[in-house]
Amino acid sequence: MNWLSKLERKFGRYAIPNLTMYLIGGYIIGYGIYYLLPGLFSWLTLEPAYILRGQVWRLVSWVLIPPMGNIFTIIIMLFFYYSLGTALERTWGAFRYNVYIFSGLLFTVLGAFLLYFVMGGKGVGYGYFFSTYYINMSIFLAFAVSYPDMEVLLYFVLPI
Repeated sequence: MNWLSKLERKFGRYAIPNLTMYLIGGYIIGYGIYYLLPGLFSWLTLEPAYILRGQVWRLVSWVLIPPMGNIFTIIIMLFFYYSLGTALERTWGAFRYNVYIFSGLLFTVLGAFLLYFVMGGKGVGYGYFFSTYYINMSIFLAFAVSYPDMEVLLYFVLPI
């Protein structure tokens, strides 16, 4: 029995079911902030310099920053990641999917702080580079590894 199975036995009841829906809901809130309160949007980014000065909400609020694009690609992207996320959650189980997503979030925060300290503490303004884009891409990669024979249709026509 590996360590993940032991963790699942011990903490499996705390897993968040339908985590993908919460992520997409966070994106929708992020789009609302971006279009309705654009001044507030810059307060959501993951900026280690500001976090060390006391703006600790940035440790969590950066997850609300959605991927950008036009309305058509945004809607397709949200539906696409909903289908991929729910398929992975059904395959792996809620706990393992939660561990996958939350470890991606945690390592993104750790990477932001590592970059900040490597740059000598002069990393103000890099917050827009830290987003959930790579976590979304890792969901796509995990889906591709879990379902290698699945065919995904780009714009519902072109097979990928």
